[in-house]
Amino acid sequence: MRAVILAAGMGKRLKDLTQDNTKCMVKVNGVTLIERTLRQLDRLNLSEIVIVVGYKKEGLKKFISTLKTATPIKFIENNVYDRTNNIYSLYLAKDELLKEDVLLLESDLIYEDSVLKCLIEDERETLALVDKYESWMDGTCVKLGADDVIESFIPGKKFVFDDISNYYKTVNIYKFSKHFSQTHYVPFLEAYSKALGNNEYYEQVLRVITMLDDPAIRAKRLQGQRWYEIDDIQDLDIASSIFANSEEEHLDLISARYGGYWRYPKIKDFCYLVNPYYPPRKLIDEMKANFETLLTQYPSGMRVNSLLAAKYFGVKVEHIAVGNGAAELIKCVMDGMQGKVGFIRPTFEEYPNRYCKENSVVYVPEKDGFAYDESDIIKFFDDKNISCLVLINPDNPSGNYINYKGLLKLIKWCSEKNIQIIADESFVDFAEEENTLIDENVLSAYKNLVVMKSISKSYGVPGIRLGVIASADEELIAKIKKDVAIWNINSLGEFYLQIAEKYKKDYEEALKKIKNERAHLISELKKLPHIKVFPSQANYVMAELLKGTSRELATRLLSEYNLFIKDLSQKIKNGRQYIRLAVRNREDNEALCQALKDLLKE
Repeated sequence: MRAVILAAGMGKRLKDLTQDNTKCMVKVNGVTLIERTLRQLDRLNLSEIVIVVGYKKEGLKKFISTLKTATPIKFIENNVYDRTNNIYSLYLAKDELLKEDVLLLESDLIYEDSVLKCLIEDERETLALVDKYESWMDGTCVKLGADDVIESFIPGKKFVFDDISNYYKTVNIYKFSKHFSQTHYVPFLEAYSKALGNNEYYEQVLRVITMLDDPAIRAKRLQGQRWYEIDDIQDLDIASSIFANSEEEHLDLISARYGGYWRYPKIKDFCYLVNPYYPPRKLIDEMKANFETLLTQYPSGMRVNSLLAAKYFGVKVEHIAVGNGAAELIKCVMDGMQGKVGFIRPTFEEYPNRYCKENSVVYVPEKDGFAYDESDIIKFFDDKNISCLVLINPDNPSGNYINYKGLLKLIKWCSEKNIQIIADESFVDFAEEENTLIDENVLSAYKNLVVMKSISKSYGVPGIRLGVIASADEELIAKIKKDVAIWNINSLGEFYLQIAEKYKKDYEEALKKIKNERAHLISELKKLPHIKVFPSQANYVMAELLKGTSRELATRLLSEYNLFIKDLSQKIKNGRQYIRLAVRNREDNEALCQALKDLLKE
């Protein structure tokens, strides 16, 4: 068996990265694609590796000569690479297909060794490697029938998004038997090229062949093996995180993305915090039904969106503002802050990170699990001369919760001391005692109170970026409305606010489900060795590891189980090891508990 690599293209979408080099010379974590591919092929005991070169061919050939590959390498030159497509490159190499069995590869791929191994070890002679379609994939797809028959090729222009559950993406790695090349592929390649020219794709030939009664080619489905196709700088960035040089680096790169994990569909995200039981299907369908209108029309300005929020939360429109996520509102509030500000740590870092350290007064609870109540806060800050107190309730990551009676006591104390209090209740809906401070009677009674709420967390819609801020301090609310952009939320966010009230009963049911699931998760976690679980009133649970490190555990969960948790070692630096686990649905939580059981018993 020999390999044929198509590497003549210019890779224009990679812009500056291919200005002086061909696409396969692009580096992923310090190693060029062609070097990685040749090393992998070199381990297969092939008779020869044939590379079709074109753009920047001399530089590529010179680089390959330095790699000391054991397998003989032969170059075929496509000198009209700028006027042809890969069908012509393969046409130039057609004689190589007739000599023996061939592995056919494109040069812009990165994959783990098991990808080639599964293809080589499959006894079937002629195979097209495919993977279940995911949202990050682009290019030709196929539909498969019984016995891995390729029923049809789906080019991009005929792609139907409603049918994606039936699609498989071609990986652009093939195994052709010598016989298949002689009787099927090369004759059709020659005929197709003569009829339709050289500015086509070689997969078009396969598309024609699959229409035969006996196409002699089957699909080989991947089963979770990692691969990625690199066409642009975003692909390069994602590939760098998937194929990191170490498992720890993989964790760091994934963590540094702060979201967008639909690009990693195999990962179960126990790090970022949402509601797995909301929104309901009907709400989603309603948004889908209006998607085209929302996509193509401008959203309203702050005045209208404030009306929507005031209606939903039952407060005066002068007392509430809507943000592009709570993060936008936090920035507005903290940028205008003066004097000493009290923080409780560990906490949600967006607040303290937005304020100068010199004027920050930090209280670190000494109780186990960083527990505290209103009396602890009052005792610590009583003589600190702070002008503002920031409280996240339930707190993040501890899940510590001050009940409603205690909150009112704390708010009243702040009022008496002329202290503004910012109460972030983004997780309060998950508490057993459902009491919000976004209440007109409470706001009017305590004008020193500012309530922040992220819609992402409890309502399970982080993608539409919504948050609200409420206060009877009308000057503050007016200032925030003036500070943000005129269209600070998009039409999807506005429409969600418009229809959300219809689904309040669904929301209440979803909260019941997640509270039950939290109790079940905590119960199961308490059965595990070497872990101490702390009480939580949020949709996450903090736990202390009594053996090993949180970084090691987070790394292994991601690399071995595709489970992404929050390692708190960079957040809590007291010499002890903590993790935070989001509450997901029963199936996912059981998968997490089983993985923890496997790792913690070692």
